[in-house]
Amino acid sequence: MSVAKKSPVKKLKYKANEYVVYPAHGVGKIVDIEEQEIAGAKLELYVIDFDKERMRLRVPTGKCDAVGMRKLAEKPLIEQALKVLKGRARVKRTMWSRRAQEYEAKINSGDLIAVAEVVRDLYRSERQPEQSYSERQLYEAALDRMAREVAVVKKLSDEAAVSEVEQVLEKSAHRAEKPEAEEAEEVAA
Repeated sequence: MSVAKKSPVKKLKYKANEYVVYPAHGVGKIVDIEEQEIAGAKLELYVIDFDKERMRLRVPTGKCDAVGMRKLAEKPLIEQALKVLKGRARVKRTMWSRRAQEYEAKINSGDLIAVAEVVRDLYRSERQPEQSYSERQLYEAALDRMAREVAVVKKLSDEAAVSEVEQVLEKSAHRAEKPEAEEAEEVAA
């Protein structure tokens, strides 16, 4: 009498209908976990939908850590990211092309705090000089990536999350400009 070997039941890191962050694409929803046969080998895949981009991505379940896929941030991390926005913008005095590459790498890192730093550094209030086209594109990409995670975690619409992030930025920009205006008044007196 032979005993049939049962294949060990693998514990998956993520479940269907769970939101995850894929570094290069942002927040997506796992819509299915499917098995496919590729080159004679069975492969288990997370099927992730990114609604805004109208894109579907399949990631092997064993490779999710290697590609940097992660669970959504917890609320304390969201609050920490919003606090980063209140800090002073740090802009290096290097060539724009080098800074743009660094910003792009931060946006695609999957690290919410790094994305918040890009949003903070590239934000321009109405009282500041206009951004170049490429600066604006990077700012909007970072803002979108951050706001979508904030929206899902706080159960807000994308628009409400963008509005919340921009309000934090506007308040901190207004506070940063106020002391300069008061100094100018003192000098004039």
